[in-house]
Amino acid sequence: MAIEIERKFLVKNHSFKKLAKGVLYQQGFLSINKERIVRIRLVGNLAWITIKGLSHGAMRKEFEYSIPVHDAKIILEEMCQKPIISKYRYEIKFEGSIWEVDEFMNENDGLVIAEIELQHEDDDFEKPDWIGNEVTGEEKYYNSNLINNPFKNW
Repeated sequence: MAIEIERKFLVKNHSFKKLAKGVLYQQGFLSINKERIVRIRLVGNLAWITIKGLSHGAMRKEFEYSIPVHDAKIILEEMCQKPIISKYRYEIKFEGSIWEVDEFMNENDGLVIAEIELQHEDDDFEKPDWIGNEVTGEEKYYNSNLINNPFKNW
């Protein structure tokens, strides 16, 4: 069993774009029940199904498995709740850590969130100057909640 320990932050400006190239992610949800989120993710010629458990602070159980791209496309198109979440992800190395910055599109255009995965919930880490306020645990920022309450409606 895998445990995900992740902290989320708003992004203050777009200077992070100079540090990495964005990769298009598309993801849909088969379940957005906060006790068991089931997501399909498509990135280029790779696809996964991910099952996430209930969050406890910055921690939750997470299981992720590769699936055929053809299957992922059908599931996204025919079975996932709409809208499908589209975003560009930028992976940025900073002071020994990897930051994943998601720049959302369509109904969530304008929302930019940075995440850092940790080994332990109390790990120390350096923040780049483009990192803003922490939003870990604020449910409206969960990708699964952006379906029913997209950023354009805030």
